[in-house]
Amino acid sequence: MHDRIDIAIIGAGAAGLAAGIFAGEAAAARVPLNIVLLDGAKTIGAKILVSGGGRCNVTHETVSPRDFTPSTPTVRNILAAFSAQAAREWFASMGVALKREETGKLFPVTDKARTVLHALTTRCRELDVAILTHHRVTDVIAKDGFVVRHEQGELHAGRVIMATGGRSLPRTGSDGYGWEIVRRLGHRVTDCHPALVPLVLADSMFHAELSGLSQETELTTLIDGKQVDRRTGSLLWTHFGVSGPVAMDASRFWTIAHAQGATVEVRCNFRPGVGFEEAERRLIAQMEARPRLSVGKTLAQQVPDRLAVALCVYCGIDPATPAGRLARESRRKLVHALTGLPLPILRDRGWNHAEVTAGGVPMGEINFRTMESRTVPGLHLIGEMLDCDGRIGGFNFQWAWATGHLGGRGAVAGLRGT
Repeated sequence: MHDRIDIAIIGAGAAGLAAGIFAGEAAAARVPLNIVLLDGAKTIGAKILVSGGGRCNVTHETVSPRDFTPSTPTVRNILAAFSAQAAREWFASMGVALKREETGKLFPVTDKARTVLHALTTRCRELDVAILTHHRVTDVIAKDGFVVRHEQGELHAGRVIMATGGRSLPRTGSDGYGWEIVRRLGHRVTDCHPALVPLVLADSMFHAELSGLSQETELTTLIDGKQVDRRTGSLLWTHFGVSGPVAMDASRFWTIAHAQGATVEVRCNFRPGVGFEEAERRLIAQMEARPRLSVGKTLAQQVPDRLAVALCVYCGIDPATPAGRLARESRRKLVHALTGLPLPILRDRGWNHAEVTAGGVPMGEINFRTMESRTVPGLHLIGEMLDCDGRIGGFNFQWAWATGHLGGRGAVAGLRGT
C-alpha cells in the first residue's frame, strides 16, 4: 500500500463502492490511477446486506426529483446524469439481473442482497481499486492535496471522496463521523434527523390490537395547522405504533417538525381519496340498505374487520349496535375517524430503526456535475452525507449510484484537469 495515492474514497458502502468503480473505469480508459477505498468495518456492505429485508431494493422502475426532499434543480440534474435505466444496465454489465415487483421496486432476481455486494466488490477488484477494511478515517487535512489520517497511520491523496453516510442504522457502521471531518474542512451540516423510520403511538391508541394488519391508507401531515404532506400507501399496524411504506415516508416531516418544537398532526384516511361528505353518504346508504346489520359489520364492508371494530370502540360505539339505530352524532363521529383519524405520535423509533438520514451537507455547497465541494477544491461528497433523502422503494440506493457515478468520474477528471 503506497503512502501516496491518487484518489481516497472514505466509506465503502453503496455510494463509495459505486464511486470506486466509476473512478476505476474512467481511469482505466486512459492512464490507470491508484484508487483506494477505506472503511472502518471488519467487513463492508452491512447496510446493503440488511436492506430490503436482505434482498436489496437496488432502485425503482421510475425515479423523479419528486421522490426526494429537497426536490431541487440540483437534485434533478444529478438524477438525470444517471437514471434508473442506467442503473439497470450498469448492474446487468456486472452480471446482476434485476426483476420488477408490482410496486415498481427492482430487486436482484436471486432475491439476495449478497449478489449485489459481491458484484460491486468483484468489479472493484477487477479494476484494481483497493478496499481497505479496519481503516477508520479519523481526519482529513487539506495540505498539498489531502492528508488522510486513519487507524493504521496516514496517507496522502490527490483527491478525496467522502462517502461515510449519515446516522441511520448505526450498527452497520453509520455514525455521522464524516460530517465532523467535513465541518473541520469548512462545510456546513444541517440538523439531522431519522427518516424512513417507524412511529411510536400512545398506549391510548388501538394499534396493539391491530398488530400485523396492513392496509392502504392516506396520511396527511399538518405542521402548525398547515398541510405539508399527503401521500397514500400501505400502513402497517405494529405492537408499538405504525410502520409500512406510507408511515415511513411521512415520518421525516414529523421528526423534523417535532424536533423544532412545532405542533405536528398526522391524520389517517382509511378511504384514500374519499372525503368526509362522500364517506358519510356511502355509510348512510349502507345503513339504510341493511338497518339491522351491526355497525361493526356495516363498516367492515369498507375497511378490514379488526379496524372496523377498533374504530367503533374508539368512537364509543358498541360494534353490535344495529346500523339503523345509530344516532346522527355517533355516525358523524365514526365518519370523522374513518376519514381523518389523528395519530397520537409520541416519538419515532430512533436511529437504530431509521433507514436513512434527513439532513447533511447542503446541496448548494457542491458542484452537481462532479460532486466536488465548492468550499474545498479536490474534495467530493456523495450519498447520504448530503442533505437529500428519498422515499422508500429503492430511491436512496439510486441516489447512492447517481452521486457515486458523478463523484467517481469527477475526481478522475479533476486530477487530469479535464
